[in-house]
Amino acid sequence: MVDVSIADEDDLARWNDYVARSPQGTLFHEYEALETLADHAGATLHPLIGYKGQEPVGLFPVFEVRKGPVTTVFSPPPRLRVPYQGPAYLNVEKLKQRKREKRRERFVDGCFDRIEAELSPRYAHVRTGPAFPDARPFKWREYDVTPEYTYHVDLERGEQELLDSFSGDGRRNVTNTPEDAYEIAEGGDDEVRAILDQVRHRYESQGVDFHVPAAFVVDLRERIEDGHVRPFVCRVDGEIVGGILALEYGDTIGRWMGGVRTDREVDVPTNDLLDWAVMSDARERGLSTYDLVGGETRRINRYKAKFNPDVHHYYSVERGSWGMRTLAHLYNSVK
Repeated sequence: MVDVSIADEDDLARWNDYVARSPQGTLFHEYEALETLADHAGATLHPLIGYKGQEPVGLFPVFEVRKGPVTTVFSPPPRLRVPYQGPAYLNVEKLKQRKREKRRERFVDGCFDRIEAELSPRYAHVRTGPAFPDARPFKWREYDVTPEYTYHVDLERGEQELLDSFSGDGRRNVTNTPEDAYEIAEGGDDEVRAILDQVRHRYESQGVDFHVPAAFVVDLRERIEDGHVRPFVCRVDGEIVGGILALEYGDTIGRWMGGVRTDREVDVPTNDLLDWAVMSDARERGLSTYDLVGGETRRINRYKAKFNPDVHHYYSVERGSWGMRTLAHLYNSVK
């Protein structure tokens, strides 16, 4: 039996340690990140934790969003463009397959039993991370499961070997651009705002809403304990022409937001240089993976594939009436 409850003060004091121990743990599982998400999503956080006896077996942050009389639950919450969340397992890798599957199933069942009994949501949406191993416990709860895709670049190679693996144009853009034609550096809160302004302008020019407030990202940078939000910007003649907000946790750095096409006419392959700078910086600090965060959009994939990444999958999990599923458009912005 797995006992699932809302995390108490003792649980929360150990929460981030549990996240760091879980193969599915991400920056957005950290408790400070969860509080920041709840604040900016207008949501109520329910940090679920499961135990078998005295041993923790899983964490599942769930966000309750109410619209009038209708209750919905999300993990992660909508509109803030958080790429992954969902359950994070603990102490199951040591088990043999039969016991491992039973432990995972009982934890997920316990979480949804509690969600359904206490919240009675009309709609639920969960998006796991690429390390989430098995979506069958969701299917067995009659949730619809859709595989999604992202790209990972292996950084555990020599710099030249990594560069040689790129497509011809990607490699030329990095090696043939004069170093004095641009400057790339990691910035602070002002650079966060500049990157988000550029993304917002680009999306709105395409008729796509962009609802991520700069205050959310600034708060996240200040409050998270063990992860990092790193704003990399490219300047030409002292002016910012592009940027990437990168998320770092454990041995992985991810391409969160940014990297959009600049409106300024510059003779510099801005995004190739930014991605290379993020990878090079991460390699120097001993990180092993660059998550390009998303592999669903054909046009964008043509760009991302130039870095010779491996394809990885994660899951979108959904349940609700046909009418309530119109809320799914809140998640389209991530894909």
